[in-house]
Amino acid sequence: MSLKIKIRKYLSSLQDTQYRDFQAKLIPGIKPSSIIGVRTPELRKLAKNLLKEENIGEFLSDLPHKYFDENQLHAFIISEIKDFDLCMKEVCRFLPYVDNWATCDQMSPKVFKKNKMSLIKKIKEWIHSNKVYTKRFGIGMLMEHFLDEDFDPSYPKLVAGIKSDEYYINMMRAWYFATALAKQYKAVVSYIEDKKLDSWTHSKTIQKAVESYRITADQKEYLKSLRIKGSKNKEV
Repeated sequence: MSLKIKIRKYLSSLQDTQYRDFQAKLIPGIKPSSIIGVRTPELRKLAKNLLKEENIGEFLSDLPHKYFDENQLHAFIISEIKDFDLCMKEVCRFLPYVDNWATCDQMSPKVFKKNKMSLIKKIKEWIHSNKVYTKRFGIGMLMEHFLDEDFDPSYPKLVAGIKSDEYYINMMRAWYFATALAKQYKAVVSYIEDKKLDSWTHSKTIQKAVESYRITADQKEYLKSLRIKGSKNKEV
């Protein structure tokens, strides 16, 4: 029996139908029939065990996967790879097959934080990708790894320069700027003051920032004053 079949059978044994139905509502665009319904802690535990298997490459190279849960498992396995070059190779191989926000956002390789110089080069490539979730992943990695001591004023400019009608890209852009306001307020508030973002992302950024406990009360009041009148945001 191939490793793929073994994994699929094991995932089926962990199925939680109520959780499956819950997930189906949270991830528009994914067919409910492609969701087995395995809870995240179980997938993370399995990922750590599978990484020890000599033939794990068989599963990682078998793309595209049939089930959402297999994609989640794949993302968690990649996140545990300790060799940077191997991890980056697997990330780049997998990204074209990522088709939803959950898999995109939950893939966060631990080894990335130790290789910032090489990582930022790839992030710039991902941000210029024409694939929705590759671009979203690039913005997410920029937000996760380059808003603290490795922050550079050119980075928010990269995100502001993205032009897209894709909801899942612009939502990540708003998330990036809301987080940047919490961590690098003085460096990025001008993007809101000067309305350098499209109106939807501008408004969503303010909404998320105002909801954040990391933004001061005074900053929140000021950001509220910068809202664009008549602009409406809708979560989907």
